[in-house]
Amino acid sequence: MTFGTIGIIGAMQEEIELLLAQMENKQKEAHAGIAYYRGVFHGKKVVLTRSGVGKVNAAVCTQILIDKFGADAILFTGVAGAVDPGLNIGDIVISSSSLQHDVDVTALGFPRGTIPYQDVSEYKADERLIALAVEAGKAVHSGCCKVGKVLSGDQFIADRATVKTLYEQFAGACTEMEGASVAQVCFMNDIPHVIIRSMSDKADGSAHANFAEFTVEASNRSYAIVEEIVKSL
Repeated sequence: MTFGTIGIIGAMQEEIELLLAQMENKQKEAHAGIAYYRGVFHGKKVVLTRSGVGKVNAAVCTQILIDKFGADAILFTGVAGAVDPGLNIGDIVISSSSLQHDVDVTALGFPRGTIPYQDVSEYKADERLIALAVEAGKAVHSGCCKVGKVLSGDQFIADRATVKTLYEQFAGACTEMEGASVAQVCFMNDIPHVIIRSMSDKADGSAHANFAEFTVEASNRSYAIVEEIVKSL
């Protein structure tokens, strides 16, 4: 599997700084207030960026990666809150698909999570990239590495009732604030993608304390998986 330019996105600085430190021939440029770093990572052309938090930031960032930098594959890495009760802090979720759980047009008869008048609201990740991510996860992490549905919304989920609803209604593995918008932009541009999330918290009443404590550790694990994927491409 060969790509010309690999786009790598993290939402927070902790999620990209290890990658940035290991890139060679770095060149920085800015578009729409977002910094992008061209360079070489394990012999591959990459563009690394921090999207910022939230779906709009992530969507703008992704479209720029495609239009300005010619990214023909996109990896989105970072942390998330576990929704599947079988997942624990430190476990890995690799996206099989993703959707926006906060899209709610049920008043007009659409199921929650459905974008009205569009054929697709759940965006499948690329099967080849999923397979590489699974192999990478096995190589760098001795714990659980699950392929599952990523739920995205402009909300930091921190209560058990909401987690229960997300799991029961969507069969989601984890929840975060960017992935499905990245996936939608990739779908609209016919660009393969995969989301790799390391669980920093259980998206419950303890989420605030756990998020602060485990974000760096989880980001390190996500970095290691992205590194292995890029080596394999």
